[in-house]
Amino acid sequence: MNPEDFEKFLKDFMAGKGGDAAELAKAAGLPNDPALIAKLVEQLQAALGGQDNEDGSVNWKLATDQAKAIAREGTVSVSEGSRKSIRDALSIGTLWLDQATSMPGLNNEPKLLTRELWVADAMPLFEALSAPVANRMSEALAQNLRDNAPEELSAILGNAGGLMRSAGGALFAMQLGQALGKLSAEVISGGDIGLPIFQDQRIALVPQNLEALIAGLELETDQAYIYLGIREMAHTRLFKHSKWLRDSIVGQITNYASGIKIDNDRINEIAEDFSATNPDELKKALETGAFIAPRSEEQQLALDRIETMLALIEGWVDVVTEEATKLLPKANAISEAVRRRRATGGPAEQTFGTIVGLELRPRRMREAAEMWRRIGAAVGIEKRDALWDHPDLLPREDDILDASSIINKLSGGNAGEDELDQALRDLLGE
Repeated sequence: MNPEDFEKFLKDFMAGKGGDAAELAKAAGLPNDPALIAKLVEQLQAALGGQDNEDGSVNWKLATDQAKAIAREGTVSVSEGSRKSIRDALSIGTLWLDQATSMPGLNNEPKLLTRELWVADAMPLFEALSAPVANRMSEALAQNLRDNAPEELSAILGNAGGLMRSAGGALFAMQLGQALGKLSAEVISGGDIGLPIFQDQRIALVPQNLEALIAGLELETDQAYIYLGIREMAHTRLFKHSKWLRDSIVGQITNYASGIKIDNDRINEIAEDFSATNPDELKKALETGAFIAPRSEEQQLALDRIETMLALIEGWVDVVTEEATKLLPKANAISEAVRRRRATGGPAEQTFGTIVGLELRPRRMREAAEMWRRIGAAVGIEKRDALWDHPDLLPREDDILDASSIINKLSGGNAGEDELDQALRDLLGE
């Protein structure tokens, strides 16, 4: 088989420049035999990662293995000293947090994770978030092949389409694995990305990364443990209390991703330079999000809703953490350091943003925090936290900019209280 001839055939074939079964057989050094040609396609599928995903879907095992391999580089186990320091911090933090929110505490034990264990726990969530984009990407590559295929190759088109889906799925999986592997060295907790990892909602910390962050920002170690532990507990309590919240935000993101369009013109450009033995151009396009078409007006509205929800979550966590740590001498300095870190984001987070199609970075976090601060001051923490009982009770985007309306509804004495209680009963069917 002559690799140069075969690569030229693939380039021409994908670019719609012709080619037939005889050419394929010749390029592969095979007789013009459809059975042998089909076997060749199978071998190519295997070479491009299709063995474990024969239906052309994304090879999630490949993504997980890739992420774990990266996570293991430089990882250290959780020491007994770290365990004790974190447990002590969480014990203090729990008492303080009880005074800052009406949401109940947690009964399950916190998880102290290595980087590799974080990957294992986080993968199901990231798979759900990225699946729509990944599947659209794989199908777009296959569709491009079908659209440009000459009639002479229609007999093996199904296999060829599977090849491209497998190739696209494998490359996407590798890129996702790399992003998650890098992210495992940056995250400090289960809620650090703004979303809860665990379905059962439990505190999760990555001590190695937590210690590195504290050292890098030159923070007071004991106080940083308490502050960051309270943030994680506040985030977890919120999702534990509002059982609908996790599914709602994940559903919004996956629905947004399902509407993503793939830029077929860009695929055609990449196809012209495609090399089966050197798919760097395709990898680069996946890495930079070059295949994703500009957002539609509907998608922008959906993205605005997602950002509003994330701002409400992060703003509430900020305010509750602020109230719970008011006795902590260095709380303001730690808060500002955390805010700067969150605002800039790391390279891994940015990479994930290009893969999924959006960055999980809410705008208006400061405005949302100020709104929650005003509501709590006006009506108390119980009424403030009760707004999380049902999605229809949550403040809207307009409320973030001006909380007067929602404060008036909640602060109307008995009438306001009755209104809220009745709204809850109506929503819950009681």
